[in-house]
Amino acid sequence: MTVWKTSMRNFFAHKGRMALSAVAVLLSVAFVCGTLVFTDTMNTTFDKLFAATSADVTVSPKTAKVDDTPENGKPQSLPASVVAQVEKADGVKKAEGAISSSAVTVVDSHNKNMGSDTGAPTLAGNWTTNDLRSMEITSGHAPRGPTEVMVDADTADKHDLKIGDELRTIAVTGDVRARISGIATFKVTNPGAAIVYLDTATAQRMLLGSPDVFTQISITAEPGVSDTQLKQSVAAALDGSAAYKVQTQKEAAEANKDSMGDFLDVMKYAMLGFAGIAFLVGIFLIVNTFSMLVAQRTREIGLMRAIGSSRKQVNRSVLLEAVLLGIVGSILGVAAGVGLAVGLMKLMGAIGMELSTGDLTVAWTTPVIGLALGIIVTVLAAYIPARRAGKVSPMAALRDAGTPADAKSGWIRAGIGLVLTGAGAAALWATTQADEAGDGSAFLGLGVVLTLIGFIVIGPLLAGVVVRALSVVVLRLFGPVGRLAERNALRNPRRTGATGAALMIGLALVACLSVVGSSMVASATDELDRSVGADFIVQSSTGQLIVPQAAKALETAPGIEHITNYKALGAKLTNPDGSTTDEDVTAADPTYPQDLQRETVAGDLTAAYGDNAMSVGDDYATEHGIEVGDTITVAFKAGDTAKLKVAAITSDDTTVDQGAMYMNTATAERYVPADKMPKNVIMFAKAQDGKEKEAYAALKSSLAEYPQYKVQNQADFKQDLKDQISQLLNIVYGLLALAIIVAVLGVVNTLALSVVERTREIGLMRAIGLSRRQLRRMIRLESVVIALFGALLGLGLGMGWGTSAQKLLALEGLGVLEIPWPTIITVFVASAFVGLFAALVPAFRAGRMNVLNAIATDG
Repeated sequence: MTVWKTSMRNFFAHKGRMALSAVAVLLSVAFVCGTLVFTDTMNTTFDKLFAATSADVTVSPKTAKVDDTPENGKPQSLPASVVAQVEKADGVKKAEGAISSSAVTVVDSHNKNMGSDTGAPTLAGNWTTNDLRSMEITSGHAPRGPTEVMVDADTADKHDLKIGDELRTIAVTGDVRARISGIATFKVTNPGAAIVYLDTATAQRMLLGSPDVFTQISITAEPGVSDTQLKQSVAAALDGSAAYKVQTQKEAAEANKDSMGDFLDVMKYAMLGFAGIAFLVGIFLIVNTFSMLVAQRTREIGLMRAIGSSRKQVNRSVLLEAVLLGIVGSILGVAAGVGLAVGLMKLMGAIGMELSTGDLTVAWTTPVIGLALGIIVTVLAAYIPARRAGKVSPMAALRDAGTPADAKSGWIRAGIGLVLTGAGAAALWATTQADEAGDGSAFLGLGVVLTLIGFIVIGPLLAGVVVRALSVVVLRLFGPVGRLAERNALRNPRRTGATGAALMIGLALVACLSVVGSSMVASATDELDRSVGADFIVQSSTGQLIVPQAAKALETAPGIEHITNYKALGAKLTNPDGSTTDEDVTAADPTYPQDLQRETVAGDLTAAYGDNAMSVGDDYATEHGIEVGDTITVAFKAGDTAKLKVAAITSDDTTVDQGAMYMNTATAERYVPADKMPKNVIMFAKAQDGKEKEAYAALKSSLAEYPQYKVQNQADFKQDLKDQISQLLNIVYGLLALAIIVAVLGVVNTLALSVVERTREIGLMRAIGLSRRQLRRMIRLESVVIALFGALLGLGLGMGWGTSAQKLLALEGLGVLEIPWPTIITVFVASAFVGLFAALVPAFRAGRMNVLNAIATDG
């Protein structure tokens, strides 16, 4: 009970000093809980959507997959006659043929794409009674002919569509122009897909290319018939046909959910990883806080020991304070996490992915995880200071309060740090020497962990060296005040090292990713300059195949020397060694070697575009013992089987088309029926000499009616690549911002507690003539040099990691190392401003101190 009372008294006596540590715990727990609530809510949203849109029983083609993009632009289908078969099954109330395709683009009368900007699909299909499970027509009516179309309410609201407006649906079989006859509203949350409904006959003709097929059959059960019973009777009616897949509502919903599972898991664990970084940074803040509190209470703890308190009691007292801190911070963090999740949902809504707060899901595990993590991390962080408190002797009561007992780091710690850093550096060097990406990745991971831990352990030793060096450049320009700031930063190297290390972690990751991102852009740009001969590249930014009418428009553009088609065909390959593999084989026009200049290891690439010939990559050739002249049996998934002669082996030391296998489009057409031939994934164009500008304008004009495609010259393509990597890095930097915020709080807390610790000293300096302005400047300069110390360590460490990672990526063709010096310098300079910001409140409080009261204080 005495220990508990002492802990409570100390906790509330120093509540102001612990506030920032509590904020660090709060932010870290909020990030974890916010991530869990956000991803759980997304799961709930999709679960409700998939459950609502799935019929009691669904029949679909056996090999159809939820997330498959059809190679030929037409989804897999089944005969309309199957509807009559399943209608005869026991327990069937209604069976309807349904059509759904994601290989469409919908534009308005101004040629603006109605699709989502978030990656959600655009879906087109026919309206059935099964759709009434998830939607209701709130305006107008369902389409009754080829001139009418119905759209979902979310898309209508987003693009200001109303009944009577014209929409054009673009599919591989042609374009459908129709006016909006109705608007249907979702009964559950639509996360962002754009949906249009055509009448059944038009949907069959335009989306499937045949009047007597459907993509699936939706079956409703008679009252009292379970989904499982209905599935059994439907399967029996189909004579157990292996051509079809029969699923209950639950099974269909699970299949849809599985198609989203990987995306949601990646998002969840990536965000939790950044939350873990914030927790790691928060540990330094908590360690510093308790270390300084223990140092400031040296006399108090000594007196407690003198009157009979044991080491265990003192130790437990400090740990109980940590538990209280963890509980308060974690409870507030759980609440803030729910708020963060709502904020993320609003943010996603602003960019087009709708998530309703009505689906907000807070599982019982979320607050439990948040509380457990917050308390455990806080107690672990406070353990070393607590042990140090337990070792305070009764004689310490005779010393001045606030005298740090650990002014210099021990030689043992320095030795361990040097060993760890050296081992990490050796692992990073081994990464640069690796011949295989797998081996190099293991060395890289080991090197990152060891150098990070090594820098943290060796921080006090580095603080003494780096801070002195920085002081020569930064602090000594400010005369005596700068020298005082330098000595304050060096007074306790362990504290300075820990404070700088918190900032170091976040900035190391920023520097590493900046180096990797810049190197990727530089490598890809270099590769494009060396290998891409095409003047123009045409593709969809959303992954849509190029519809035939758009391809035809490109081919008729003036000023073009040649147009190259590029298709990907799925096939099963039987190699000379007897092995079989599933691969994508590229069918391209014979002009493609001019558009992409590939290095040939053996044979002649132009010969690979001959009759019944192909090429393979050298990695594949080595793995399967393939040589020029060998024959590979290629069983096309959409057609017949061919025996193709290997005419060339291309180098895989590239990032463009790495591992690609080439053949002539004419050869592919011999074995794959025209209606199943894949559409172009991408197309290339070469301008006539001296007509590049005219050809560029002509290509853009020819695709004016097809906004889903982009015509890019090489400069556009490079800029697009740079923008994509920059957007990805900006997202990562945003997630890292939390860790950097926690690190800044650490600097603030260290300075605030340092000011309290030096109260008498500050009073004496003021008494002998130091002005308030000089005092504030001294504290600001101390903060700046600590921030620059952390930044210098972090940026240096991060560049080392990034350089090693680039050497590893060089094995995959990214062979150019580029250090983004503008970014590095900007971050370093910004760290100085971070230091200034962190010192505002501590410097202001120090300047307001009453001189006489400060001199009279006991600490």
